[in-house]
Amino acid sequence: MISMTDKNSIRLLWRQGDSVAEIARKTGVSRDTVYKYRDMDDFSPKPPARRAQGSKLDPYRPLIESWLDDDMRSGRKQRHTAKRVHDRLVSECGADVSVSTVERCVREIRARRSAEAADAQYLDLVWGPGEAQADFGEADFYVRGMRTTLSFFVMTFPYSNVGLAQVFPGETSECVCQALRNVFEHVGGVPTKIVFDNATGVGRRVGGGVRTTELFAACSAHYGFRFRFCNPRSGNEKGSVENAVGFLRRNLMVPPMRAESYGQLSRLLLERCDGLARDSCCPRLPDVPVAEVFDEERAALMPLPSTAFDPVRWESRTADKYGLVDIDSNRYLAGPDSARSRVLAAIRWDTVTLASPATGELLAEYPRQYGRSRNVEDPALVLPRLAVKPRAWRESSIRPDVPDDIRAWLDSMDEKTLRESLKAIGDACRAAGFDPAMQACGEILRSNRDMGLHADSLTPIALRMRDGEWEYPGGIEEPDLSGYDRFITGTDDGGEER
Repeated sequence: MISMTDKNSIRLLWRQGDSVAEIARKTGVSRDTVYKYRDMDDFSPKPPARRAQGSKLDPYRPLIESWLDDDMRSGRKQRHTAKRVHDRLVSECGADVSVSTVERCVREIRARRSAEAADAQYLDLVWGPGEAQADFGEADFYVRGMRTTLSFFVMTFPYSNVGLAQVFPGETSECVCQALRNVFEHVGGVPTKIVFDNATGVGRRVGGGVRTTELFAACSAHYGFRFRFCNPRSGNEKGSVENAVGFLRRNLMVPPMRAESYGQLSRLLLERCDGLARDSCCPRLPDVPVAEVFDEERAALMPLPSTAFDPVRWESRTADKYGLVDIDSNRYLAGPDSARSRVLAAIRWDTVTLASPATGELLAEYPRQYGRSRNVEDPALVLPRLAVKPRAWRESSIRPDVPDDIRAWLDSMDEKTLRESLKAIGDACRAAGFDPAMQACGEILRSNRDMGLHADSLTPIALRMRDGEWEYPGGIEEPDLSGYDRFITGTDDGGEER
């Protein structure tokens, strides 16, 4: 490599008329070098070219790539730093590399991936009629007056730009399959293909593929739609639904929606989504409402099957010594008679139903809990146990479920009266349910606080409460004994002797 001064000298000597041999002798370079720079046309400065050479880090580059791939499934605060990559290479692989070399490698990999993602997100994919995308988002809602953060499922039809949303307390496969059923029934058909976001709720990635849950596989077979999952870091593959998640949250969920149940929230959202479709225009056809384009797109949907799909997961579990069954890290009471026995659980997005596997007898049904480490108990199943052990009443888990006045009344009873009263309440619960039994207790309490509770009086009142036949809201009507008084005393109503 010669200097720019020598290059310039070669050019000058050549223009002066010196031969190649003379120039080579004067500048001390080879004839080939003289020929090269004599014939060069462009001497504009060029960026320095990086020399292609091996690195001690090359054998470990695939391993580093895999660690950074795993980071994409973790939170941003729980990912590899370059220093942590270096420490692992040294301790786990015995690599003899410097921290600066690893830092440069990690920086290059991340820069390349960012550039690829930036290029990919602007790809404009073509979606045909009847094809859909699905994803989840999060927003705050008021359910029964309580503000809580919930997941909302969104399905879009990119061809017409229709977006439909549903609200659920989680993102389980039961929630996804119920959401699919709700949307299919709302639009009156089934998409031919659905693209899901990275197996959310319906499976998990194993190696390079996705292993779907049994429930989702059954749902797909039932409705006949094809499905696939987005590749990691490939937002362009579902740009329609990603845009819809943000758009619907900003336009339909601000301020937070209010309802008395998840089902009511979902129905309200579908109504609002239909309103947006009527009031907005399709991007492909700026003068045509989205709803009109979707009416045409419906022809490409597959027909609904004759039978609706039941998104239920069946599991057989063994109850513990208390009769509690563990399902998804929450424990549901099947009843003391089921202690250490097998119990059949039907798990849906909103309910958990427990039954006897031998007879099919219903043992209990509860609202499904999301979260972990909760005991879910039906007070009607706990009361028979308390009747056997009345001293456990004050520490029992069902105390908060009992109305304050009835709880104070039971607290005031002696052990014998409390035992009889708890047994009577348990019998009334089995016959009429917990709420009617509590209402019946309240009627008896208002009538005669000094007496205990007995099944022969409590159960009939509870049954009438359940059936809406209770006619004495002011209390229990005392029997009319005036006839007996007249017979014994021989007087009429006015007190005069007959």
